[in-house]
Amino acid sequence: MKVSSPHMNVIETRSLTKYYGKARGIIEVSLDVRKGEVFGFLGPNGAGKSTTIRTILDYIRPTSGSALVNGMDPHNEGANVRRSVGYLPSDFGTYSSLTAREYLYTLLSMMDFKGKDRVEELSKRFQLDLGRRIKDFSRGNRQKIGLVSAFMHSPDLIILDEPTTGLDPLMQQEFYKLVHEEKAAGRTIFLSSHILVEVEAICDRVAIIKEGRLILTERMSVFKSRTGKKMKVRFPHKINVGPFSSIEGVSKVEVDPEDEKILLITISTGIDDVIKLLAGYTVLDMDYEEVSLEGLFLHFYEADDPEALSEKGVSK
Repeated sequence: MKVSSPHMNVIETRSLTKYYGKARGIIEVSLDVRKGEVFGFLGPNGAGKSTTIRTILDYIRPTSGSALVNGMDPHNEGANVRRSVGYLPSDFGTYSSLTAREYLYTLLSMMDFKGKDRVEELSKRFQLDLGRRIKDFSRGNRQKIGLVSAFMHSPDLIILDEPTTGLDPLMQQEFYKLVHEEKAAGRTIFLSSHILVEVEAICDRVAIIKEGRLILTERMSVFKSRTGKKMKVRFPHKINVGPFSSIEGVSKVEVDPEDEKILLITISTGIDDVIKLLAGYTVLDMDYEEVSLEGLFLHFYEADDPEALSEKGVSK
């Protein structure tokens, strides 16, 4: 039954699992995507992002677990779910013999939606020539068709799988602007991506998926606050990393692979304790910089034990 509460989660999954025979797809993915937010779903290719999306839209059936989209069960109401969503798949395809206008207008007609004026407006924004045949389009222009098709009927939930693939930087910025406008209008955006700068620019919350399992869900502001600092400290001789790695708030310590006299120390909190420890050593040189968002993501993603993330203060 469809949920009508204005405060409902527009996407809910509980222990959603998909195996392709014996091959792993996704394993026990539990997500809550809130109405009116821009939610980023992060992970490299093969992590399970597209499988998650295709499962919640009932393009493929889960091995186990459950999902709700706009209060509906995709297994029983798949057609209604897909009708209520604007969707851009990562492997977007079109009828190449049609013009862009013919294709988009046909989609509107098939779904019994109005939106021709919106098609024209969005196409102008993305510099899309609606009169050209799709077979003559570049990869980037075909991607613009997919974006227009996802937004043209103004759905309350828009699911985008790698939406900026092939777009030039100017069109990427136009896409970010459009997402902010849709959020301001009360719509929800679920954005799958492996491009961190994109997620940082537009998302309210993020989730990270690794090898089919969800390892982190966090507000973007909190996620960014965990970037911490990185110290590069040069000593006159090789130093034991043990005393530094045992400091609370130090998330990583390693010897520089190019110089064993240099320690690379990543700090989320506890900088005072690190400085006090360094005072007991002879320090020849020290650099201090912010850890990039990409560096933080890679640190989480390369962790051997996902449970260790929660011990570092990261919400899963």
